[in-house]
Amino acid sequence: MKKVTMQEIAEALNISRVTVWKVFSNRGGVSEDLKAKIIKKAEDMHYLVPDNIRASSERDETEKDETITVSVAVSRPESSLFWMKIIHRMAKELLTYNVNLLYTYLPTSVPANYVLPAMLTNQSVQGIIVLNVYDSKLIHLLNEVNIPKVFMDVDTGMPLETLNGDLVLLEGLYSISQITDYIIKKGRTQIGFIGDINYALTNYRRYEGYLQAMNQNNLPVNPKFCLTKSIGIDSYQEEIEDFLDNLEKMPEAFICASDYIGHIVIQYCEKHNYRIPQDIAISGYDNNQEYADAENLTTVQVQNDTIGKRLVVQMMYRLENPEASYEIVNLHSKVEYRKSTDF
Repeated sequence: MKKVTMQEIAEALNISRVTVWKVFSNRGGVSEDLKAKIIKKAEDMHYLVPDNIRASSERDETEKDETITVSVAVSRPESSLFWMKIIHRMAKELLTYNVNLLYTYLPTSVPANYVLPAMLTNQSVQGIIVLNVYDSKLIHLLNEVNIPKVFMDVDTGMPLETLNGDLVLLEGLYSISQITDYIIKKGRTQIGFIGDINYALTNYRRYEGYLQAMNQNNLPVNPKFCLTKSIGIDSYQEEIEDFLDNLEKMPEAFICASDYIGHIVIQYCEKHNYRIPQDIAISGYDNNQEYADAENLTTVQVQNDTIGKRLVVQMMYRLENPEASYEIVNLHSKVEYRKSTDF
């Protein structure tokens, strides 16, 4: 006899699979009446209902069930509308699953003796979504918490084979390789890259995309045109402008790891009478509309709503399947070619 699945029980009752999962995982958030219907339907369909679940359905209706709470552990969410849009979509999406959202604000960097907030380690939450956290010590501490986790990006030094959770990444290698190749095919060969590749794995992958296009077109990479070292969180503009000031000559194009960096480079070029794209072509990543020159910047379209929803979907999967193999999810986005590379 074919084994009955939770999905089939859900379809028979015209409810979500998550609701069925909550019942058979002994989670809260399901009324006693609906719980009884799910167990009855499961038994009618010859689904093996655990004795403890069947017994718990006979409890007094006034007894409260455990609820699911997921924490969004985040550093500097206020630093960009980009992150706030993702968090707001996550909150809306979790609501559809009847899951509570707990914001846990974390510092951008921590000392050796730092201890995580108690709500992340005392069983107050059943899952953690890690967002915009790139401090190596902090990532390792979160990685050690023994509950389901989903990371959106990690620092470059984190060995992925040691990650105790799912990882969602914005794909950058192929999209940045595509942009770089586009600029090369239009006739420019002296191309630089600006972005802290030690900060985040996604930044490093974007740098790999730049290198891939240069290598495939048999072009040498001039290290003088590349700023890839660690950059202070609060000193991006100062350090990038200092790098540009010290160039003996400017390249024909800059591939930037983000729109924020692209914005800084555009401002610098305009201030020093370089024409864009006639003299220097510039590209970014994110399609971040917070900057005045955003509508003209060639970039990679990142859909914040999709990211927020995808993180929640992955979290719910991990809660339902805590023993399943960890996954690395790459979200591919479309390149948006605009005036900044239209030379």
